[in-house]
Amino acid sequence: MVDIGLTHIALPVRSLAASIAFYGRYADMRVVHSREHVAWLSDETRPFVIVLLESMQAISPLVAPAHLGVGLASRQEIEHKAQMAREEGCLAAEPKDSGPPVGYWLLLRDPDGHILELAHGQEVGLTVGRAGA
Repeated sequence: MVDIGLTHIALPVRSLAASIAFYGRYADMRVVHSREHVAWLSDETRPFVIVLLESMQAISPLVAPAHLGVGLASRQEIEHKAQMAREEGCLAAEPKDSGPPVGYWLLLRDPDGHILELAHGQEVGLTVGRAGA
């Protein structure tokens, strides 16, 4: 993998452990690098990481409409994650089918209030491919 183009987004968090657990559970990401008060998370599908920066300062969360977006393999995965989020109290918006190119999606709130969108059927790859053609 080559580090060209968009490589990361950095988010301030209060607890690395809580945020690592959240993004592992909902976005299938794992720590690929860490040091004191910093962790890089990746789903290892492309050279892109979420950099979590543990901070005791006030956090201004990434709130809707701003969000991070993660594609899932099926509507069933969306439904499963929605049920998990309902039980854990972090569901910010119920699943919704917006048709192509947006697909079937939901919004979650991470431990610091940052918004994570999980979606199936978004046509980002197709849209980018068409734009480059």
